[in-house]
Amino acid sequence: MAEENENTEVEEEGADESTERGERELDFILDIPLELSVELGKTKMLVNDLLQLGQGSIIELNKLAGEPLEVYINRKLVARGEVVVVNEKFGVRLTDVITPIDRVKSLAAEE
Repeated sequence: MAEENENTEVEEEGADESTERGERELDFILDIPLELSVELGKTKMLVNDLLQLGQGSIIELNKLAGEPLEVYINRKLVARGEVVVVNEKFGVRLTDVITPIDRVKSLAAEE
């Protein structure tokens, strides 16, 4: 009985050490800067039309009002969401996060 208790304690200590080691191994990636962008929509225009834009100009986008925005990290789609206003600032509420499997599939499709 005493031997079982000792084995259990050793296993628990080993689990704690491996968890701490795993956290330390990932710590180095926490400071890597990533480019996050939110896409409201897209359009194509001629340079002449672009030069004619001024304050108050309206640019028609390819999305309808109410359609989800797309959230990209390093130009890879990771989520979709909707615009929210919090304390007079714009934000994005994520409504659909792309699964890791789907992200890997999209990378394979690009090649």
